[in-house]
Amino acid sequence: MTNKIIAGVKIPDSTIANQATELLREHGSELLYNHSLRTFLFASLNGRQNKIKYDPELLYVSAAFHDLGLTPHYRSEDKRFEVDGANAARDFLMSHGIPPQTLQLVWDAIALHTSPGIAEYKEAEVALLNYGVALDVVGKGYDKLSENNREEILMQFPRHDFKKHIIPTFFDGFKHKPHTTYGSINADICACMMPDYQRKDFCDLIRESPWES
Repeated sequence: MTNKIIAGVKIPDSTIANQATELLREHGSELLYNHSLRTFLFASLNGRQNKIKYDPELLYVSAAFHDLGLTPHYRSEDKRFEVDGANAARDFLMSHGIPPQTLQLVWDAIALHTSPGIAEYKEAEVALLNYGVALDVVGKGYDKLSENNREEILMQFPRHDFKKHIIPTFFDGFKHKPHTTYGSINADICACMMPDYQRKDFCDLIRESPWES
């Protein structure tokens, strides 16, 4: 992907970025690869439009890893998939000698990418990743994306019935641990895909706590 520029955004070509791409290709699917690259491009365009200073390499690695927690190689038995992806990215960057503060930044970006109302108020890379994901998955900010940019990005990283396939892809990543979706938007996926799924109710948890009053 050397010196590739799409919609005016340069795809990072560092050793770290290229290795992250290789891991995404190896352990992800075509759907997750295209989604992750679109997410990076959408996030980068938003950063440029709003004159936000950010580290392209860190944003790229965050985008590459943000859904890898759904995959068999990285997913755990007991953690939210976002945490699995964040842990994987942290381990990857740690192997390259990246300092702790930067590791935490990337960890937060991935762990919070499905947390609307929180991520957008954190550091640039965290907020931008959340923006890019939301634009690609639910179309948030679609009207701010020019038709030319949209067409150029989709030509390189097509959606291929993304709406049809992304919900089952999400579900496959955590159907073995639906309890981890409590308190997150992923509980909606379980409710959609599991006819007998019973969500935990926060009010019930309060009423049923061991406290006497």
